[in-house]
Amino acid sequence: MDIVRWLLRLPPGASTVADGVDGLHLVVISLTMLVSFYVFGAAAWFTVRYRRKKPDQPALGAAPARHEGVFAVLIGGTFLFFWVIGFRQYVAMADPPRDADIVYVEAKQWMWKFTYPDGRSTNDTLTVPVGRPIKLVMTSRDVIHSFFVPAFRTKRDVVPGRTVVTWFQAKETGSFPIWCAEYCGISHSMMRGEVVVLSQADYMRWLRSTTPNQDGHADCGKGPGSCGDDIDLVARGKEVAVRRACVACHTLDGQRHIGPTWSHLFGSDRTLTDGRHVVADEAYLTKSMMEPQADVVAGYTPVMPTYQGLLTAGETGALVALIVSLRDGPLAPEVTLPTLDVHARDAGADAASTP
Repeated sequence: MDIVRWLLRLPPGASTVADGVDGLHLVVISLTMLVSFYVFGAAAWFTVRYRRKKPDQPALGAAPARHEGVFAVLIGGTFLFFWVIGFRQYVAMADPPRDADIVYVEAKQWMWKFTYPDGRSTNDTLTVPVGRPIKLVMTSRDVIHSFFVPAFRTKRDVVPGRTVVTWFQAKETGSFPIWCAEYCGISHSMMRGEVVVLSQADYMRWLRSTTPNQDGHADCGKGPGSCGDDIDLVARGKEVAVRRACVACHTLDGQRHIGPTWSHLFGSDRTLTDGRHVVADEAYLTKSMMEPQADVVAGYTPVMPTYQGLLTAGETGALVALIVSLRDGPLAPEVTLPTLDVHARDAGADAASTP
């Protein structure tokens, strides 16, 4: 594959999906070139073989229908073949593994901000361990950007007011450039970053040598344990849920309350008031905190306020980690809540608050 990349002037393939993407690229280009040579060769042969030699020479008859049918099947089958391979690659690249490490990405003119769930934050440099799947939960603060790491064959538009997810798994150590692939203003060409891939031992040393909020620029919450390393991430999520009053509407033990319970929420199928179904993944949970009226769960009133600008990236990550920890079972209930009879304000539809 290295020879192919050299011939096609492709960047190095440093992720687990790079070989598959480049292989499909090679097949498409090779087949396209072969068909092009065939078409031009056939055109030249027909021009010479069947040229009109006399002014009164009659026109040739049409080709048999079976010949046209064979060509149609071959062309259609080729496109279907490419579609199947491309779709399988798309699904593999769009569906992160369940055990992926999460990093929150905020794009803004003209920088990339990476926030780890423990609260530490870096600008323009994403540090990850080799051989581990990394899930990026991304949003934009201002205009449309596009997160592009050529060596990983990873590219995803980052849209303001929306949360998108992509992932990668680096297979070799090194430093790999990040580009913004969508024009985003006068300094678009300066919106650069890098992914630093370390061995597992070096990554652990990096974690020990850096502390959350060490440079004063990390988005850490206020209050005990909101950004320090004295408690684990799930415990930090519980602290944030109490401090930000999330538990006033959401329970952790499966009991129904003003908002949906967080027990067994992550990964579940949610029915919305408009009939749509969504999967409660990290992107959905993050969007629900920032845009609670966008995807309203059936059976609940839309009373949740937006936390856009209130929750820091570290707090958001901690809350998501808490909800993920509850996907296999609830916490033991501390109190029994009274049964609520909650009705939608609009007569024709059940509204929903989102987690």
